[in-house]
Amino acid sequence: MTFRKNVDKRLLQEEKTYEKDQLMKEKRSEEREVLEEVFDKSTLMVIYDYMNKGTIDEIHGVVKAGKEARIYWGKDKVGNELAIKIYLIVSSEFRKGIRKYIEGDPRFQGVRHDTRSLIFAWAQKEFKNLELAAMAKVRVPHPIAVKNNVLIMQFIGENGESAPSFKEKTPKNPEKVYEDLMTFLERLYRKAELVHGDLSEYNLMMWKGRTVIFDMAQAVPLVHPNAEFLLRRDLTNLNKYFTRLGVKTPTVEECYRRVTSGKS
Repeated sequence: MTFRKNVDKRLLQEEKTYEKDQLMKEKRSEEREVLEEVFDKSTLMVIYDYMNKGTIDEIHGVVKAGKEARIYWGKDKVGNELAIKIYLIVSSEFRKGIRKYIEGDPRFQGVRHDTRSLIFAWAQKEFKNLELAAMAKVRVPHPIAVKNNVLIMQFIGENGESAPSFKEKTPKNPEKVYEDLMTFLERLYRKAELVHGDLSEYNLMMWKGRTVIFDMAQAVPLVHPNAEFLLRRDLTNLNKYFTRLGVKTPTVEECYRRVTSGKS
């Protein structure tokens, strides 16, 4: 290759890099404008800090919006897709709902009961629960980072389109999926020493033929005073859903014995 062609190639590469940088600046400016319309200054500072550190490289649109939180799709520096979950610090009803899961959890003794403190504890709780579940070999979104009301985790889906929940799309092989979930509940109980506490078709999803459990913030340790009640409720919800799909499920009592002692 001639010297002239080398120079031309280098200039073309630099021009493309410049155009990409300018596009990213423009896109990030638009993203920040959208974020600033919704979130308070302290939340934005956390997001910008993660962007400056490179934990977040891109933030795109909302993939899920609820009364309690919004989940944004993003990417890190190497292109891995992220779910950026931002809990809203505005809902008094949400505060009332989460107190019963935090109170009685020894990991969060002494948490103040103002809305901001409870929401920050809730984000920490989900992060820790995801860590424990993953270590117990339960398929959950991999937790990456958490600070205040911002939780960053693995995005379950592709190109910003999240995997469907069981509510949106029923699994093709319900008998196998039911057995997988019972195994996950055993591991969650006996290895992670947690009870999910709100298991239903709304927080189960299928991705690449594998079941994933999400929304782990409300999961409680076994020492929580409501752990037994919540486990039985999870098992009841699970059995109702899979019975509708034609699966012959054991009784809730049989499932409870299996999960807690390994005996069916």
